[in-house]
Amino acid sequence: QVQLVESGGGLVQAGGSLRLSCTASGSAFRFNAMGWHRQVPGKQRELVATLHSDGTTNYVDFVKGRFTVSRDIAKNTVYLQMNSLKPEDTAVYYCTMNGNYWGRGTQVTVSS
Repeated sequence: QVQLVESGGGLVQAGGSLRLSCTASGSAFRFNAMGWHRQVPGKQRELVATLHSDGTTNYVDFVKGRFTVSRDIAKNTVYLQMNSLKPEDTAVYYCTMNGNYWGRGTQVTVSS
């Protein structure tokens, strides 16, 4: 059973930065796509970024140029570096492995 644990959320002013981390248990980390999603209360969870097993990345338009997803295979950890944060980025951010396993999320709040 894979477990994903996110960390790094918090309160930041608009224009600031945060780095989220997601550490996975088990040895399947490097062979699976890892994704970051976010959810605002009352709205559907939405994809933010994907890091594929071959190292390639995809981003949704509203974070391109601001967010960067990366990984440290030795640490079984995927990161989401978030720069130039906006109030509309406020959400709970979730890490997922292939969409099959999910973490519990970490709250990001961006004040204006």
